[in-house]
Amino acid sequence: MKRLVAALALAAWAATPGTAQDVPEPSDYRMDHYRAPVPATLDGGTVIDAEEAHALWQSGKAAFIDVLPQAPKPEGLPEGTIWRDKPRPSIPGAVWLPNVGYGAIADVTADYFRAGLEHATGGDLAHPVVFFCLEDCWMSWNAAKRAIEWNHSHVYWFPDGTDGWAFQDFPLKEIKPFPTP
Repeated sequence: MKRLVAALALAAWAATPGTAQDVPEPSDYRMDHYRAPVPATLDGGTVIDAEEAHALWQSGKAAFIDVLPQAPKPEGLPEGTIWRDKPRPSIPGAVWLPNVGYGAIADVTADYFRAGLEHATGGDLAHPVVFFCLEDCWMSWNAAKRAIEWNHSHVYWFPDGTDGWAFQDFPLKEIKPFPTP
């Protein structure tokens, strides 16, 4: 029954004006307004829903890459201030590469992204890789597009991200960012 309700809700959402069906796929990276409706397509990649992502996760044959940004520790905090990064509940086993989904990334961020992909895929450009963030987040679309441009051949984009994953009651686990070199 729960899945029927979820399917009906998704069908109603898909028929609503202003959804992914109406968002054209840009020819280049999204450069701003990263939390907005996303397209239904990714040229060169495969778009998957929560159940398809779950099946790939259960198979253990795909690397999952979480690209949710992470806020930096603010400068100038008073001495003795305790800073705690915001916890990130994510898909268990995912590699969290924060901040790699912006439209323009610095060379150091690109190097970090490549190192994280190398770690997650064992350096195999044909290893399936699933990119995600949150629902209506362009970060995962940008990151998946970049991986395709870097010649990864089995790129999956999961646009519903952890929101869609949690909606299906699939497990979440707190993860930490992949370490910087």
